[in-house]
Amino acid sequence: MTLYQRDRSWHPPALTPDYKTSVARSPRLPLLSLEGTVSELTGPRFGHGDIAPGDADLIANHAKDGDPIGERIIVHGRVLDENRRPVPQTLIEIWQANAGGRYRHRKDGYLAPIDPNFGGCGRVLTDDQGHYAFRTVKPGAYPWRNGVNSWRPAHIHLSVFGHAFAQRLITQMYFEGDTLIARCPIVNAIPDPRAIAALIAPLDLNQAVPLDCLVYRFDIVLRGRRSTVFENRPEGN
Repeated sequence: MTLYQRDRSWHPPALTPDYKTSVARSPRLPLLSLEGTVSELTGPRFGHGDIAPGDADLIANHAKDGDPIGERIIVHGRVLDENRRPVPQTLIEIWQANAGGRYRHRKDGYLAPIDPNFGGCGRVLTDDQGHYAFRTVKPGAYPWRNGVNSWRPAHIHLSVFGHAFAQRLITQMYFEGDTLIARCPIVNAIPDPRAIAALIAPLDLNQAVPLDCLVYRFDIVLRGRRSTVFENRPEGN
C-alpha cells in the first residue's frame, strides 16, 4: 500500500490565530510522524454491519409526529481514491444542525428551538461504485464565540470510516452560494483556494426531485493531490 505524504500547502496549519480555539489546541512541540502498524491497518472495524434501511433519511429517521421543518435536500456523491477509483462499502456518518442552526446536543445553548422531528444524524454505506446519498434538511447558520459577531456558514459534518479501526477521516461540507463561507476563519485556515472549493457542494439541479428536494453533490477524495481537506489528517500520511 502506498502512503502519500501530507501536502502542507493543501491542509490547514494546526495554529491559525484567527481561529481562536486553535491557539489552545495546537501542538507546542514538533510533531512526530509514525508509521502505521499492522494492527492499525488491519484491525477490527465498527459499525459497518449495523446500517438500518432508514439510517440515511434524516427527514424520517427521528420524526415523531411529522416531518422536520426546513428546506428539504438530498446530498449525494462518491467516495474515491487518489486515482479517482470508487471506494465501495465505506461507512459515512453525518451530523448537522437543524434548519434553525441548532444541534440536538445538551451543550448547544443557541436560542433557536430544537426540532422534535429532527435528530440531525445519519449513516450509510457506499455501494460498489462508491456512491452514497442522504436525505435531510438544509442546516442553518449559527453564531459562535470566535468574535463579537461570528457566524458559521451552513455545513454538514461527514465522518468516513475505512476498513480498520484507525482509518477514520472527518470533514465539513458547505453549500454553493453561501456568503458566510468567505468570512469563516475555520474555512480561511485552509491555505489553498482550490482546497476550499473542494469543500463546497454545488447545486445538482439535474438530480433534484420536482416539488420535493433540491440536490447537492459532494465527492470525497481520500488521498493524493486532489484529496478532500480533512480535520484529522494523520501527520506523515
